[in-house]
Amino acid sequence: MFNQSETTLIAILIVALFILAWGYNRAKVYGKLGILAWLQSVILIAPWLVFFGLFALGIYLNLAGILLLLVSSIVIYIIIGKRLRALGQDTMIRQRAAERLKSLEIETATTEPASTPIAPLAIPEEDLQTIKSIFGVDTFFATETISYQEGAIFKGNLRGEPEMVYTRLWEKLTQQLGEKYRLFLVENPEAKPVVIILPSSNDPQPTNLAQKNLALVLLVATIATSLETSGLLLGFDLFSDLGRYREAMPITLGLWLILILHELGHRWIAQRYQIRLSIPFMLPSWQIGAFGAITRFESLIPNRKVLLDIALAGPAAGGLLSLAMIVIGLFLSHPGSSFTIPSQFFQGSVLVGTLARVIIGSGMNESVIDVHPLTFIGWLGLVITAINLLPVGQLDGGRILQAIYGRKVAKRATIITLIVLAIVAVVNPTNPLPLYWGVLILFLQRDLERPSLNELIEVDDARAAWGLLALFLAFATLIPLSPSLAGRLGIGI
Repeated sequence: MFNQSETTLIAILIVALFILAWGYNRAKVYGKLGILAWLQSVILIAPWLVFFGLFALGIYLNLAGILLLLVSSIVIYIIIGKRLRALGQDTMIRQRAAERLKSLEIETATTEPASTPIAPLAIPEEDLQTIKSIFGVDTFFATETISYQEGAIFKGNLRGEPEMVYTRLWEKLTQQLGEKYRLFLVENPEAKPVVIILPSSNDPQPTNLAQKNLALVLLVATIATSLETSGLLLGFDLFSDLGRYREAMPITLGLWLILILHELGHRWIAQRYQIRLSIPFMLPSWQIGAFGAITRFESLIPNRKVLLDIALAGPAAGGLLSLAMIVIGLFLSHPGSSFTIPSQFFQGSVLVGTLARVIIGSGMNESVIDVHPLTFIGWLGLVITAINLLPVGQLDGGRILQAIYGRKVAKRATIITLIVLAIVAVVNPTNPLPLYWGVLILFLQRDLERPSLNELIEVDDARAAWGLLALFLAFATLIPLSPSLAGRLGIGI
């Protein structure tokens, strides 16, 4: 017979299967589109159903098995999502085309057959004619109009420099229709320039009250986790001995100084470009105190240069302060310093290990090293900065890569980075940080940033070089020293 916990698990599985069957019956009415949407939801919860199902049968999966299920689920979920979006767009166009065909049949029953119909546009006819009038042979020569979401796509030929063309088209559009519509100059999948017109009602929305309350809760949680991390570095559990919170305050304040400077860097550059940013949504972490913060754009981005500048400003500010703390902390380290750590600890990072070898010198040959607290604070800040520079979705690194190479490369980098995080979590199960961060990215920030108004303006070489340098330093922070390199540097010997 089953015990109470097994009975509960089986009951949960039966209820889950019943819900899935009920969802399928509702979805199949909508045909292939509905079934794909249902299947996508199944794929999202399948790993947990398999895990608990096997658990109920007495089969226990290790961490590698769980990660394999999660990675497989992610890959299939993304594939189905792409197919679903493509099929949904095709279905919408066919439905609109059918409606247009029907109306044309009524209107032209006694006249000559109409030319091949196209999907009707959501833009009113009067506005559409006004929009078409902004195009010309000296800017963008429009040859075809296609329905797209609540606006339209205009295919054609670009007749000038992207910056000049966009400026002239935007000026004409606002003169005629004010702020009613937004104009995007982007590349289509065939790498051909197109103009997209969308209503301004699709602009990013400001943070609402519920989101502000969530941000406040996350802020309090992050303060708690950063205090706990500081206490663990000092050798005690703060939640077991709250009276010692004053001892944890110096390290916590140092860490928060880095986090605040990171956010101020974003906002300083954003203010220069008159771009609105949301309030930061802090991400608490038991391992390193905080994962940083999620900050949304509440304005449309003019071009990829602006996207790169804003994305890079935060890591540059927080990262430089972190590096300064590490360097100063290593110079201030001496026998009798606050922290005593094994020298192998510096093997966890190529960048930090190399800095330690340069500054401390032969002292790295000792089995244990005394270091100043600033070294730990700077290291924590550098790790937080580095994981936010991973080339994924809407992380700072993902935005930088999207600004330099475009959306196609950024999308591929996102998938590759998530797979690498999963592999790292399997290879080193004692460090849960890659797993937790990967899960957060998957559910919160895997999507790319929305296209800028003028995607055709590429970043200059200097900006690209700074962005790529930031990504390189991030990887140098996160990649551990190989045993051979650590041996040559004399770290941990």
